[in-house]
Amino acid sequence: MSLMAERVANFKTPEECTIFEKNVLERGRPDLAIAARKRSLELRAQKYGPSTDPERQCLEAVYAYEGVLATRNGKATRAVHTWQMIRRHGIIGAVERAVNREPETAGHTVLVELGLEDYAFEEVVVRHPELFSEGAVQCAQARLDEWKNCP
Repeated sequence: MSLMAERVANFKTPEECTIFEKNVLERGRPDLAIAARKRSLELRAQKYGPSTDPERQCLEAVYAYEGVLATRNGKATRAVHTWQMIRRHGIIGAVERAVNREPETAGHTVLVELGLEDYAFEEVVVRHPELFSEGAVQCAQARLDEWKNCP
């Protein structure tokens, strides 16, 4: 692990990650910016308090989605509807419902631009098919296949 990658791994707050991300982007290091962005997602999910690794991954996906919203809106934006679904149906149930909705291709495109394509809800569902309905897994896989075949 390089010194800079080790530094990113040692960040304790999302705010540290954000400051570092902005600084390395200015210095032309998008690889380190992506690493800082991912560390920020990890820290935010940990703070929420998931009880399992799949729940943590789902929460990271929610925070990544908020990053998509922030990029689109030009300011910090909460995924209000998603958080309401989490309160009503739990983390896994909310992701199940999100995957079964109409796809948000623009959201996936922004995740790719941010270097966070592995944080799509569909990716989490496919990684943990035992936690989701067969229909959600099929929908997630079909959507991922479609996205990978798009130019």
